[in-house]
Amino acid sequence: QLQLVESGGGLVQPGGSLRLSCAASGFTLASYAIGWFRQAPGKEREGVSCIRSTGSVTYYADSVKGRFTISRDNAKNTVYLQMNSLKPEDTARYYCAARSAFCSPSGSLYDSWGQGTQVTVSS
Repeated sequence: QLQLVESGGGLVQPGGSLRLSCAASGFTLASYAIGWFRQAPGKEREGVSCIRSTGSVTYYADSVKGRFTISRDNAKNTVYLQMNSLKPEDTARYYCAARSAFCSPSGSLYDSWGQGTQVTVSS
């Protein structure tokens, strides 16, 4: 059974940083593309970033370019999302998802999802 668990969310002031982790169990994460998505109340789910199984980064949403960095440590079976210069509009629940194919910004194409971790950016 594929399982993804996100962690690292919390409350941070504008301009602060957080690092989210997406840990996999039950499968080898190295074989999958991993996407980060977020959803704020009343808004549609947004694809934030995705990293291929090879480690190459496929995309960043325009809203996070230059501030967020996705990376993976296959030895730890974990993908990270480093978030810097956080803004109130980054407030959302963040999810990671796995896909046994190429990256896609469309969440409907992913096979497995975690439960999410809440990120709140507020002073």
